[in-house]
Amino acid sequence: MAHGIVDVARAAGVSTATVSRALRGLPNVTHTTRERVRRAAEELGYVPSPTAASLATGRTRTIGLISPWVSHWFFAQVIEGAERALRAEDFDALLYTFEVDRGTRRLALDPGVLRRRVDGVLVVGLPLEPAEIAALDELGYPLVFVGPGAPDHVTVGLDDVDTARRAVAHLAELGHRVVAHLTGEPDDVLAWSPAVRRAQGWRLEVADRGLDPSPDLEVHGHFDVAGGRASMHRLLDARPDVTAVFAASDEMAMGAILAVRDRGLRAGEDVSVIGVDGHQMSEHLGLTTLAQDAYEQGVTAATMLLELLTGTPVPRDVVFPTTLIQRSSTRPVTEL
Repeated sequence: MAHGIVDVARAAGVSTATVSRALRGLPNVTHTTRERVRRAAEELGYVPSPTAASLATGRTRTIGLISPWVSHWFFAQVIEGAERALRAEDFDALLYTFEVDRGTRRLALDPGVLRRRVDGVLVVGLPLEPAEIAALDELGYPLVFVGPGAPDHVTVGLDDVDTARRAVAHLAELGHRVVAHLTGEPDDVLAWSPAVRRAQGWRLEVADRGLDPSPDLEVHGHFDVAGGRASMHRLLDARPDVTAVFAASDEMAMGAILAVRDRGLRAGEDVSVIGVDGHQMSEHLGLTTLAQDAYEQGVTAATMLLELLTGTPVPRDVVFPTTLIQRSSTRPVTEL
């Protein structure tokens, strides 16, 4: 089986962006790293894909980038990483965003707007319905998902179930027995959605550890600060016995911390809060989080898409790790 840039990056212990720079002789790569990448590429029999300039004529040299938002942390990080990787290969990004309002169902994706305008498509953080995925496939362009994937499609993202389980495990090991969960939108029910899979992980770990499994401990926070704040208030009104909360994103976790403060309580001391992302503001709020490298996910996804354009095989799923960063927002129950 032929190896791609992701395999070389893993073997050399570097990012896909570093592999690309090292093999193309670009600056900002140390001699030691460049040699390690070169040896890994030789051992795996990897040959770098042609750059965009050498691709067949008739290309638009543009990649369609579909995302519901550009202002939220995860989306902004992925888009920046993808755009920079594309620009390094003389490709442009055509951004296609949706108007997603809380409480209203979004419009269906119309792939026709991308026809003859792009060479490939990146879908960032948007769980698509099966019919929408089929419509994208009919365009005949290479397709890569970041975050919410789709069955039998190339996907770059996290193991969302495992990430959630690790978050709940952290709280349980601190002695918490009533661990609530802030999830996404009520109509987000697709099996491949990160919100659905993180909620699944929360339920599995709660069950395995014998914690309170009550359904009223799961509330919808809409993946933003305002939603996290409002949902945390509703949660504490209904369940004042909650001592810990796992939020499926750092932005919701930040909202939860604000709600705790609204009530004259202290995050960590009265209610422990943990999120997912590694948002740059999490350190300022003392937020415990499972950090991910969203920027590098964008770089990797864009690089893989360019490889698909040249017929180079890529792995079906690339799973990025998360790192637990413990701060003051989570503490043992004995300290409450």
